[in-house]
Amino acid sequence: MLREGSLASRPVQIASGTRAFVTGASRGIGRAVAHALAQRGATVGLAARSTSALEALAAELPGSHYALTCDVALPASIATAVEQFIAASGGLDLVVANAGIAHYEPIAEQSLEKIVHMTEVNWLGTVHTVHAALPHLLAQGRGHIVVMSSGAGLRSFPGAAAYSATKAAQRMFAEALRHELAGTGVSVTTVYPGEIRTSLHDHEKGRMPDWYHGGPQAATPDALAKRVVKAVERDSRHVHFRPLVKGMGILNGLSPALADRVLRRLRGETAAPRRD
Repeated sequence: MLREGSLASRPVQIASGTRAFVTGASRGIGRAVAHALAQRGATVGLAARSTSALEALAAELPGSHYALTCDVALPASIATAVEQFIAASGGLDLVVANAGIAHYEPIAEQSLEKIVHMTEVNWLGTVHTVHAALPHLLAQGRGHIVVMSSGAGLRSFPGAAAYSATKAAQRMFAEALRHELAGTGVSVTTVYPGEIRTSLHDHEKGRMPDWYHGGPQAATPDALAKRVVKAVERDSRHVHFRPLVKGMGILNGLSPALADRVLRRLRGETAAPRRD
């Protein structure tokens, strides 16, 4: 039961007049989400580090949008971008905390700098983004937050230990936050993409583990973006894309050893080399 004076969650209907702020908007999933939102009439705050890429994207999207150069790893930088977007657009209805980077290597071979960088961008970048935007959503008593986690946050793989840890942190943060916001009119959706056809791993194509099945055969970011839009409008707790991601998360929760056996059959020995 809601507290007296509290607000039930009212799903955000994305249409003309919706003000949406998207981090990591210059490429990949963020870019696809920005396109999906703009096609529905939303005004989008396009946040990323690349000014030229953001300006080009703003020019190609239907409607009027804002290129906001910032770094989610820096609290003051993302806070300024949020304030600039609210001042320019007149408000804030939807926040998509999407910015992320990946480095796949065994921990024994991975530099501490890469681990720290992923932590700063993927995990703390989400915290910085939500921390900057949430007071505005709470003040108006409505809004929605999307946290872009990963299937790696449900089941980790060898060679992706540090990356998966950042995604698991996002998952736990978002799951608790959804409950904390009960009765405020603000809600949260956590997204768990599997392998998506983006440039996330372009810098490390030559050393991706054998179990990785990304590339041309992977799902498209546009297909995921459509699912994200629907999830916001339905106030869905989760988006798992594709179905295998959800199934593997459930199976791993029930029996990691059984999940290992399934993964070895689907992806080969490198997906789960230990048998104890």
